[in-house]
Amino acid sequence: MKKTLWISLGVVLLLVSVFVWYKYFFVFGEGVKSGYLNYAMKKGYVFKTYEGKLIQEGFGKGKTGTITSYEFEFSVEDSEIFKQLETNSGKTFDLHYKEYNGSLPWRGNTKFVVDKVVNMK
Repeated sequence: MKKTLWISLGVVLLLVSVFVWYKYFFVFGEGVKSGYLNYAMKKGYVFKTYEGKLIQEGFGKGKTGTITSYEFEFSVEDSEIFKQLETNSGKTFDLHYKEYNGSLPWRGNTKFVVDKVVNMK
């Protein structure tokens, strides 16, 4: 009876570990987004994270009869990358990002995490 309980507990812990890894640490996608940096800021109540928004050229889908731009909201883990973004707000950036299936409070508010500035104009 005890052996079955320990095996069941081990299987449950393994399944929970795989789920947490897939949800928060598995890189679902990565790529490059280009656009004008609208803002870069540090915010948060407990975990201070770096957040930003890139405005891309073109038009997005909004309500019928309205025109909206594409917006890419992202988080930044590296303080050096954040400083580069913060001091050059309003310029055009090509940002390399990783997309996760979920966000962690200490990693940022979004599923998209910028890990490199590819180009700045």
